[in-house]
Amino acid sequence: MIDCPSRQPARNARPAGVLALVLLLALLAGCAGTPQLADSTEQTLPRQLLLDEVPFHAQRDYQCGPASLAMVLNDAGVDVEVKTLIPQVFLPGRDGSVQPEMLATVRRHGRIPFVIEDHLDALLLELEVGHPVVVMQNLSLPAWPMWHYAVAIGFDLDRNALILHSGEEPQRVESFRRFDATWARSDRWAFVALPPGELPAGVRPHRAMEAISAFEDVQGAEIALPAWEALAERFTDAGLVHFGLGNARHTAGDAAGAITAFQRAVDAEPELAVAWLNLGLARRDQGDTTGARDALEEAAALPGHWQPHAHRALETLESTR
Repeated sequence: MIDCPSRQPARNARPAGVLALVLLLALLAGCAGTPQLADSTEQTLPRQLLLDEVPFHAQRDYQCGPASLAMVLNDAGVDVEVKTLIPQVFLPGRDGSVQPEMLATVRRHGRIPFVIEDHLDALLLELEVGHPVVVMQNLSLPAWPMWHYAVAIGFDLDRNALILHSGEEPQRVESFRRFDATWARSDRWAFVALPPGELPAGVRPHRAMEAISAFEDVQGAEIALPAWEALAERFTDAGLVHFGLGNARHTAGDAAGAITAFQRAVDAEPELAVAWLNLGLARRDQGDTTGARDALEEAAALPGHWQPHAHRALETLESTR
């Protein structure tokens, strides 16, 4: 449940109780240490950075999710208003937005949401390459959560501070220590929303494949193809990435390109039986019987789930000779 905090006080709140909660939260934030960046991160980043072209949309009651999405989608070239996003992502029964709806809404608007690694280094490195980051925070206690989405848009290493569009406050400056204490309560969940073909700075192949596949399920292989191409270019030795690219090319109608990708997949990972199988089937469909047989025999020789499929494909190939 996402409870984007409102500035309006609860009608029955007791001042003494509110004061005690504020003091307790301040005490907890004070006990948390400032997160330490890796030496390599310190050397890579500028001392100050601000993505000042990221638009700001003030949240209203329980609408920090739609407001945050509008900011990053607008920055990524999508012309959409907060009021359009509210019915797509806001769950009235929960007084807020939950992560699956946030990610699904990004996909529906033609951008790929990549969940980033759960540490401050990863967040700052995304900002350094120009990607604003949606972050999820719990502004209260773990047992009494007050969930909130904001958009990280910059940092100041000399002040150990992060800059966020948050709530009704643009370019809010928040210490790394205070931010990380609230971010940690969401397991440091954050994501960037990027056009197909653009990748996160700290992308990892398997996590990126999951993000691109989920996007492809919504938008189709042809629209997702630039993302697969970019990932294969980034990870030239990852067989599964080339396998994913081959599938996308095949679905998009590029048979020759699919064969090239499947071949690169097995060159990178000769034990990848499913890539041998698809390579054989793609060659067969193009009339290359000899090449198909060679690939299917490779697949049939590898134990596992795809072995029976390869044997059946070989039998079918032989029966049509």
